[in-house]
Amino acid sequence: MENKTITAESVQKLREITGAGVMDCRKALIEANGDFDAAVKVIHEKGMAKVEKRSGRETGAGLVETYVHNERIGVLVSLSAETDFVVRSEPFKVLAHDVAMQIAAAAPATTEELLAQPFIKDESKTVKDLVNAVIAKVGENVSVNQFYRIEV
Repeated sequence: MENKTITAESVQKLREITGAGVMDCRKALIEANGDFDAAVKVIHEKGMAKVEKRSGRETGAGLVETYVHNERIGVLVSLSAETDFVVRSEPFKVLAHDVAMQIAAAAPATTEELLAQPFIKDESKTVKDLVNAVIAKVGENVSVNQFYRIEV
């Protein structure tokens, strides 16, 4: 009887918001008795469990992102994932750009300081939360390796 409230549209909407798989979204909606907001929380909780499992994996593929702000601040940042497939994915590229913008705006001294900073676009999240969200979405370990910030 609970499954009648779970429509393909609600599963698809949950999938678009969270990036989780179809079956994971359906299971989350069943677990949440059709409550969409509760299902989002279930996905995030289970996603974070996946993040912890992946944290020890080697990140052998990567990319370098650049960002220049008003021709006065330049950032070069290196991020890695487990495979080239993920490195070329949209969520990974968006993360790389957001991290580069964060470095330009907040001028962290170390990678640890960067990850602990409130995200400039949404201060309710840290940069580490952004990285973890991408890990949950793409299913691979992701790391910020190093960065350089130059200001004139």
